[in-house]
Amino acid sequence: MSTVASTPWGPDVSVTPESLRSAVDRYVETINGRDPDAIAALFTEDAVQADPASSPPNVGREAIAGFFAAGIAASDGWVFRATAVHTCGPTVAVDFEIAVTMGTGTMGVAGIEVFESADDGRFSSARAYWDDADVTFT
Repeated sequence: MSTVASTPWGPDVSVTPESLRSAVDRYVETINGRDPDAIAALFTEDAVQADPASSPPNVGREAIAGFFAAGIAASDGWVFRATAVHTCGPTVAVDFEIAVTMGTGTMGVAGIEVFESADDGRFSSARAYWDDADVTFT
């Protein structure tokens, strides 16, 4: 069950280390829920997301939802984990691991994702940093 609908978005939300850590917890829960619209709802309307950061960015919630819908369609399941969270002002960097299950096995990716938070607590940008050296197959 997603907590996205119960999240109070509004100008009274202040960006603090605690609120950023809570936002990361919501992100992990929502990513693992595999609902592309719920994932996109964690972002501002005009957010920019790139995964990996070197790829052309997805701009806006519709594009972000499309990115995750494609990943969901191409996999049988996944488990995303935040292994460490580092905050600084409105920015939060997350060391992550994801295990993506596909018909022939599991692909693992380890990397860092950097988010910028808007004043309402949603993410205005997200960039994932990883390359082929960070990918394993089992």
